[in-house]
Amino acid sequence: MVQTMIKEQYKYSDITAKIIGCTMEVHKILGNGFQEVIYQRALEKELILTGLSFQREFEMPIFYKDEQIGARRVDFLVGQVVSIELKAITVLEDVHLAQAINYLEAYNLEIGMLINFEAKSLQFKRLINSKFKN
Repeated sequence: MVQTMIKEQYKYSDITAKIIGCTMEVHKILGNGFQEVIYQRALEKELILTGLSFQREFEMPIFYKDEQIGARRVDFLVGQVVSIELKAITVLEDVHLAQAINYLEAYNLEIGMLINFEAKSLQFKRLINSKFKN
């Protein structure tokens, strides 16, 4: 099933397809109704099983005009190129999407995933940072 999610035209599609597969497995087993940290721990187990390299709660610096002004922890940083922001909320709103995109811009990462486990059906969005600088 993960194979059908890989779209070659999307950068890091192989990684994001595996992430989606892992999150689907977690949601299938746990369903909705748990705190975010429970999903985070379960997703960590699934990511390990897939063999993806990742860091959990990775502290990323936040820059403003080339000066570090703070830091924020990303839920997961996969392969040093894809961020995963987890939510366990009833309704995923535009503010959550905007927040996840802002993090991508602040981290200067090109691709991210926003995952919501609380909905009856798993919600996930693949995010692209249009301001990414190589």
